[in-house]
Amino acid sequence: MTPPTGAHIIARSLRDLGITVIFGIVGIPVVEIAEEAINLGIRFIGFRNEQAAGYAASAYGYLTGRPGICLVVGGPGVLHGMAGIGNANVNAFPLLLLAGSSETNLVSRGAFQELDAISLLTPHTKLALRPPSLESIPDVIQNTYRISWYGRPGTGFVDLPADLIKGVVEDAEDVAEAAPIPNAPKGGVEEARLFKIAQLIKSAKAPLVVIGKGAAYARAEGVTRDLINKTNLPFLPTPMGKGVIADSHSANTASARSTALKEADVVLVLGARLNWILHFGDAPKWNPAAQFIQVDISAEEIGRNSGNPELGIIGDIDIVVSQLISALDSWSYPASTPFIQHLSAAKSKNEATAASKASNSKTPMTYAHAFTIIEQTLHSLSPPNDAGIVYVSEGANTMDISRSIFPVSHPRLRLDAGTYATMGVGLGYAIAAHAAYNGSAAEGQSGPQGRKKVVCLEGDSAFGFSAMEVETMGRYGMDILIFVINNGGVYHGDSDDAEAWLELQGKTLEGKSEGGLRSTSLGWEVGYEKIAEACGGVGYLVRTPEELEKATREGFREARVCVVNVMVEAGKGQKLEFGWQASGTEKTRKRSKL
Repeated sequence: MTPPTGAHIIARSLRDLGITVIFGIVGIPVVEIAEEAINLGIRFIGFRNEQAAGYAASAYGYLTGRPGICLVVGGPGVLHGMAGIGNANVNAFPLLLLAGSSETNLVSRGAFQELDAISLLTPHTKLALRPPSLESIPDVIQNTYRISWYGRPGTGFVDLPADLIKGVVEDAEDVAEAAPIPNAPKGGVEEARLFKIAQLIKSAKAPLVVIGKGAAYARAEGVTRDLINKTNLPFLPTPMGKGVIADSHSANTASARSTALKEADVVLVLGARLNWILHFGDAPKWNPAAQFIQVDISAEEIGRNSGNPELGIIGDIDIVVSQLISALDSWSYPASTPFIQHLSAAKSKNEATAASKASNSKTPMTYAHAFTIIEQTLHSLSPPNDAGIVYVSEGANTMDISRSIFPVSHPRLRLDAGTYATMGVGLGYAIAAHAAYNGSAAEGQSGPQGRKKVVCLEGDSAFGFSAMEVETMGRYGMDILIFVINNGGVYHGDSDDAEAWLELQGKTLEGKSEGGLRSTSLGWEVGYEKIAEACGGVGYLVRTPEELEKATREGFREARVCVVNVMVEAGKGQKLEFGWQASGTEKTRKRSKL
């Protein structure tokens, strides 16, 4: 038997941990690891940029419930991969990054792509290690994998010097094998605290349950649905908490969000953080008297911003919610309260406004009308309650407006820019979703099974961050449907008229400081659909509702990657407003912290 190399030991350790797919970009010296992994039956998905590979691996970790694996070269590969590390850490996605590095004996001598990655990444990871020997590789990889996953998920990093990768173990019996790691133990809440919290919920005049992506990651949809169905408590999903309970549920307050926040007096927060997405729990967005009951796996989150540590619960959402259901017994929130009436009135008003916007059939199309056509067409092809579609969205207007138009009935079927508001994640996330749901093996999946169509809703600016990953999709035969919502700008475009835009460009090319293209300007009607055509896929350029309906229908049925380039109104002159921003005149409340 040929003595195993370090590359083989690394690949074998990943296989023994149960890894079935690796995302990354190869080069010297990690190409040997990728080839050994392929020989052992592990799928390697090669990207065009390490950022997108890191984003894909982190999203794969969220979707499957176990760390995604990203393999990159040293030096610049690590620097590019840091984008995925930051995104994984802030979103609490489990990620294991493996990177090559220069030979140990050449450290400090200016070796090829030399970088002290351990020193660089230690502050940004849960654990960063370099195996001291060939024999220690399985233990180091296994331990780093476990730590990235257990507790609050984050990133683990293993640095792999070239001499270790190419090294040979003379006696294979000296190398222990890695072993699959079981799910982490789950903790609940003590009875005294549980009783106190149950009584607080029962006494609330305007209780609200906030459901975050942590509940989706915890696979807590079953007990969370039981809680809402048994208690009639109104709930509000965060953007990626959508689907833990179906958007169509009567207790969903998403379309009355402002009213829910302003009036809620007791708020049960399940796997969400009181950060910018939830306005830090502060007035004037929130009721100044609101009491927050935070349920989180991370002790550090308890008491953050407006949370009260005395009401916080450190534990697994699946266990804690089960305990809470028992503590509440047969209690349910009355449907005749003023709070419910106010929510109902706000829903009716806001949904009517949204319907009016969606029916505006002007050309160029509005965002709302374009999304409504896409949603209605997809609905006719794959009803939303059959869990047949995964939605990925990014881009300020595209993500914000589409969120309320595309319903989700099951968890982990919607991915967006997330807590870090990272632009450029979309195509990496789409590849991750395709691998997680349509791959030969779907690690850690639960809930509705079956092949899923991945649909990307991309702003033209966001699409540009990782557009070459369309080639990755084409190379691996991924039938991903991408809509590029093209307004010709970041946030807003310059004009809906070609001559007017060319005049602006002309002033810029002449070197004039005023009257030309702005910092938010993008190219005029860029042919993004041609990227798909160049990569073996199919592209559509659409301007009218009829063209969009036809392209959506045909694109959904395509077995290749498809890009639909959708021309929408530029939005010139509109004020930039985002729901998560508070007015400069608004004062946030001060709350004493224990």
